Amino acid sequence: MIKPFLIAVQFLTRLPVRLTTQPSEKDIGYSLLFYPLIGLIIGFLLIGLGWLLSSTPPLVTAALLVTFWILLTGGLHLDGLADSTDAWIGGMGDRIKTLAIMKDPNCGPAGIVAIVLIILLKFAALYTLVIENEWIALLLAIILARTLLLLLFLTTPYVRNNGLGSSLAANQPRRWSISILSAVFLSMLLLTDLRYLLLALTSVITFLFLRHLMFQRIGGTTGDTAGAVVEITETTVLLISVITLNTNIYSIIELQ
Repeated sequence: MIKPFLIAVQFLTRLPVRLTTQPSEKDIGYSLLFYPLIGLIIGFLLIGLGWLLSSTPPLVTAALLVTFWILLTGGLHLDGLADSTDAWIGGMGDRIKTLAIMKDPNCGPAGIVAIVLIILLKFAALYTLVIENEWIALLLAIILARTLLLLLFLTTPYVRNNGLGSSLAANQPRRWSISILSAVFLSMLLLTDLRYLLLALTSVITFLFLRHLMFQRIGGTTGDTAGAVVEITETTVLLISVITLNTNIYSIIELQ
């Protein structure tokens, strides 16, 4: 299982990983199982940087964290978000036109606006989390977003016939994927405070809403929409963690 793990690291990050042999279709499918672990690694690297910058002004720390986050992932999911946004707006409800725009390598104004807004929202959320020293919320946002990719490919048809996404969808080990999904959410229940379950619920609701939009427009998912799921889920979870940080909702949940 070493090669699937390395494939996941190589695809989801810009960490220096080299494969000595060409990966098989099976290896590519099994790499999905390691997406939550890659999220954990990304999260720990960001938290480590946050700790190193503990004496730096929060505004600067938040900006550096966002920058490092984008560099670490290579902007992979931001690209998917931009393409999806352009396609949804430019496609004007038409499935074929939407898929065609999504395949266009050029980024339109809607895609640029989406990227700017996502980065701005992440920066604002991180600024608050840095001040409050709330690193668990950041870690969970990253892990949950990548865990939901297993659920996306498990439950949603892949609508293109080629590319890495089609290999992932066609060779995904379903039983192992269900086990990993169960393990991640069960671990959250057992290892974190009860109040963080709200973040898990937020991620699931976000996923279901985005999946509904995908079915409604293109009848399934693509690599670009999968990237959009990651970016939007991360941002939503971060925002909810900030919005509820100074409210009584956590106390209510704990009392219940």
